[in-house]
Amino acid sequence: MGFFDRLVQGLTKTRNNIVSGIDAIFSGFSNIDDDFYEELEEILIMGDLGVHATENILEDLRRKVKENHIKEPADCKQFLIDSIKEQMKVEETAYRFEEEKSVLLVIGVNGVGKTTTVGKLAGKFKAQGKKVVIAGADTFRAAAGEQLKEWANRSGVDMIGGPEGSDPGAVVYDATAAAKARNADVLIVDTAGRLHNKKNLMNELGKINRILEREYPDAYRETLIVLDATTGQNALVQAKEFAEVAGISGIVLTKMDGTAKGGIAVAIQSELGVPVKYIGVGESIDDLQKFNSDEFVNALFTTEQ
Repeated sequence: MGFFDRLVQGLTKTRNNIVSGIDAIFSGFSNIDDDFYEELEEILIMGDLGVHATENILEDLRRKVKENHIKEPADCKQFLIDSIKEQMKVEETAYRFEEEKSVLLVIGVNGVGKTTTVGKLAGKFKAQGKKVVIAGADTFRAAAGEQLKEWANRSGVDMIGGPEGSDPGAVVYDATAAAKARNADVLIVDTAGRLHNKKNLMNELGKINRILEREYPDAYRETLIVLDATTGQNALVQAKEFAEVAGISGIVLTKMDGTAKGGIAVAIQSELGVPVKYIGVGESIDDLQKFNSDEFVNALFTTEQ
């Protein structure tokens, strides 16, 4: 089963949640009027696409309907699909970290699949022939280091960690030294997700950032936030809170295969102006893939055979 098929299958709950409602509107209305747009707006917002993205999509749709002199609701379905794709476009330059010596800082709350994502990314880069070092800077959670070590072994990459309760900054310092000494292409830093308040989080990430800036100034910096798609609007709240304390440059959405709230991918990108760069639809390394807006939206609107 290829990734697209897994994605189509993974988005079943989301598709049932959003697309059946949209189809009912397209077949149920005879005119494209204010009521038609209102119903469409309600379905999109209820489908977790968020107010901001929904407004943009409908504004774009109204323009296209006018420009193309469309009268039949059914005839504007493809324009709606295209508008959603445009909302989610990921620029070519989004994966610059793959092209040069980089540090990937991976942030997010506990339980979203952050450590697993770090392991999967390490495996992906290793498969591309890159030299990878992982920093286990989540020293709060006893299992985090062991879990990461398992992924490092599985992927065949080096890991620098520290004992539980040790200073994450010290781990990052050591990992940076190791990455430079081993001439690594990528240093991936797993951070703690369980911090008691925003001030703690700011201090922790601020310290890690300062160490990286001082010790590894020539490395390209990428900060990815990992979010659990099944939490819907709550994922957006988390992203906004992290965005206040860290310059997020990309989003990883996990557990897309278990959610009716896959529309949140559109909402987060629109609200934060930060692209979704990877999505996960399962447990294996191959189940984490680069995000492709065309594939995602096509899978969302595909009728399973």
